[in-house]
Amino acid sequence: MQHTEALPYLREAIVFLAVAGIVVPLFHRLRVSSVLGFLLVGVVIGPHGLARVAGEDGLLRHIVFADAELVRPLAELGVVLLLFVIGLELPLKRLWTMRVQVFGLGGAQIVVTGIAIAIGAKLFIVADLAAAVVLGAAFALSSTAIVSQLLIESRRLGTSLGRSVFAVLLMQDLAVVPILLLIGAAVAGEEAVSWLAVALAFGKAALAVAAISLAGALLVGPLFRLVGALRNREMFMAASLLVVIAAATATGAAGLSMALGAFLGGVILAESEYRHAVDVEIEPFKGLLLGLFFLSVGMGIDPAATAAQAGTIAALLVGLLALKAGIAAALCRIFGLPGAAAIEAGLLLGQAGEFGFIVVGAAAQGALFDATTAQLIYAVAGLSMLLTPLQAVAARRLVARIEADGAERAAADGLGSLGRVEGHVIVAGFGRVGVTVARLLDAEAVPYVALDLNADAIGAHRRDALPVFYGDASRTAILRLAGAERAQALVITLDEAAAVARCLQAARREWPALPIYARARDLKHARELMDLGATEIVPEAVEASLQLGGRVLAGLGIGEAVVGQRLEFERERLTLIRPPKPPDGDA
Repeated sequence: MQHTEALPYLREAIVFLAVAGIVVPLFHRLRVSSVLGFLLVGVVIGPHGLARVAGEDGLLRHIVFADAELVRPLAELGVVLLLFVIGLELPLKRLWTMRVQVFGLGGAQIVVTGIAIAIGAKLFIVADLAAAVVLGAAFALSSTAIVSQLLIESRRLGTSLGRSVFAVLLMQDLAVVPILLLIGAAVAGEEAVSWLAVALAFGKAALAVAAISLAGALLVGPLFRLVGALRNREMFMAASLLVVIAAATATGAAGLSMALGAFLGGVILAESEYRHAVDVEIEPFKGLLLGLFFLSVGMGIDPAATAAQAGTIAALLVGLLALKAGIAAALCRIFGLPGAAAIEAGLLLGQAGEFGFIVVGAAAQGALFDATTAQLIYAVAGLSMLLTPLQAVAARRLVARIEADGAERAAADGLGSLGRVEGHVIVAGFGRVGVTVARLLDAEAVPYVALDLNADAIGAHRRDALPVFYGDASRTAILRLAGAERAQALVITLDEAAAVARCLQAARREWPALPIYARARDLKHARELMDLGATEIVPEAVEASLQLGGRVLAGLGIGEAVVGQRLEFERERLTLIRPPKPPDGDA
């Protein structure tokens, strides 16, 4: 049998695949971000975790990484593929529309944050001004890989928030060239960076970008048409990887971020008819290698060193996150992002980036600060990245609360014009089901008030003079404004199962005698709603399945009367109705 030594990195590959296939799905079941899962596992199995106690013998040594550098090259390829996939979603026209955000918002974020961090570093971390400036420039940047992946996981990359955050991240990648130049000058002991050197660096970067764009226009289209004609999936995959790696190599050779080159390659392909096919081929590689990147970041965190300087690290960590998040949020607000979204954007951009590790290493080698200070900065940077998924969750909840309060005020203004309405029905949710229920009520001259959170749809219904208002029906205050204490019934037609339960609980807790009719997804959900106090529940698939079943029976020659009786029996069985309470004194 062949020894594992004959196959380099076999053990590491097996451990990583085990993490990706077993450990991370467990985090997913616990509703924990896969990013956080990889980061935490990296801490545990990395050189500063179990590797310290594994020894030379025993099972443990086979499942730990004693050297994080073994996985770093492949890990960086994961970031490259991530930026390529993002580029596929951003054609040149859309990218051009983002120019103000990229150069305005992104540039302002780098400059203002860099100056603020440099001042803080000079006051609290390093005595040397050059070292403080280097730290300010490096830690003004955020983690493109972590933030982009979190936006993709939450399907928010295409929103105004996602576009603003990504514009800042894109500008940060462009800023790598002058920052590297700044580091080189500081390490060499130069008092200032020459304008000629800056101009040459930017000229080299612009030339690389222009070369990639020209090569893409001339070569990428014909290449994929040729490969597409072969109808060979392996050749298509090879061509896709070739474009990614060639574009990344070109910008890397010019001193730019390799991820930026991959992004440009994706943008070029975004204009072609092959972008969806390329996305499908690249996605599996991107997911696995990006997981390896997060794993490598976790491996760089030293729990023992962190515990030894816990107070200092905690203070610096809070300071970094608060400073970066505050500046980014303020700038996003200035550049037109709504207040709640600006706060969330700031919290997403608050961490240090992977580039910070490179800068700290280079500065430490150049003796700008000692190894103890370097380890302190490593710990702050690593922990800030580790906390980002948790920050994202906290940001979402905070923003949801702010938006809910705003929605409640808006609903109060809208429902305030309703006046005192009595004997009406409240329809919670005004989608296709809610509209149908309202039409039936209208036909029988039963007044109703509808609540929904789709502002565009509400605007259209209001133009048709329908009594539809913006408001979250799971909030007691909104239901009270809609006159729940005077209503004949509440009908809950919301799509989301959790939203139905929240609305039902809020109404039943406040108005125990109010009849509540609810739409359920299936029988299991219906029973859960019945336990929460619904008067009657109809599983949404009931009528569709009954109608289909009736057509099948009629097609098989079964008589109309028998089919009708059978459908009525099933309808009563599947529609859950809470039996009335017996009169007082009855057994």
